[in-house]
Amino acid sequence: MTLHPQAQVILQMMAAAGGPIIQDSDAAVFREYYNSRQLPSTEEVFEIRDVVAGGVPSRLYRPNANKNLGLLVFYHGGGWVIGGLDSHDSVCRSLANRMGHAVLSVDYRLAPENPFPAAVEDAMCSLRWAYENAAELGINPDRIAVGGDSAGGNLAAIVSQQRPVPLVFQMLIYPATDMTASFPSHIENAGGPVLTKQAMEWFTNHYMPASADKKDPLASPHFAPDSLLKGAPPALIITAELDPLRDEGEEYGRRLIANGVTASVVRYNGMFHSFFQMHQLLDDANTAHTLAASMVAKAFNA
Repeated sequence: MTLHPQAQVILQMMAAAGGPIIQDSDAAVFREYYNSRQLPSTEEVFEIRDVVAGGVPSRLYRPNANKNLGLLVFYHGGGWVIGGLDSHDSVCRSLANRMGHAVLSVDYRLAPENPFPAAVEDAMCSLRWAYENAAELGINPDRIAVGGDSAGGNLAAIVSQQRPVPLVFQMLIYPATDMTASFPSHIENAGGPVLTKQAMEWFTNHYMPASADKKDPLASPHFAPDSLLKGAPPALIITAELDPLRDEGEEYGRRLIANGVTASVVRYNGMFHSFFQMHQLLDDANTAHTLAASMVAKAFNA
């Protein structure tokens, strides 16, 4: 396995910038550091406004004035501990414009202050709110999809199993599907880059109380029974070759297919966890955005 040349340049820049080591950090301190590293996006979107989605702070992106848009409810990554509306603002702007449909970015509660299942509860609540308030949002309630990266991909997979509202698609970007970290890529890519095995354990330990069952389908969608997968919406699963989460995402795609769900699993070789956020710097990330946006838009327009 070899890093893509563009990925090598990005990682060199990250190393030169320094910063705390995740697994040696206090959650609140690392969250503050992570937030301070986010750069505002300059990509113009027709309308962006903050809303409260069933009690959950969220941000709506509308690429045009159409009042019958599809809606992608997006859950950000960050290990259920870091991240928020600003960390994925650039991603949401890009997806909204490329899809030609709306995005609702959800600022679900974070651990350890709000451990499992708080994030799942917020993911469900915000989705129901979007469905129930479709007319106000200018979206079609029959054209709702969910998506997210990493921890957000975990939440998108879970709500796609639970389906509190009708869904037409699920976009899972290197999703965390197995809290037990039992797949070989956790060893193969233990040293990262970016996401390491130790860092993933740090995130999981902050999110999952000691008393919680890591095989609970509301935490690990990989362990859901077939009955929850049958009838799930079509899926796109994007993985990165050098990511500890690679194998569990790809296996989840195989399970969906085995249960009759139309699913595409696309691996980006030479890429690392979090590359999807770097669409302005990495050609493969830009390509992944185009792919994801086109597949969600196709589901909306079917």
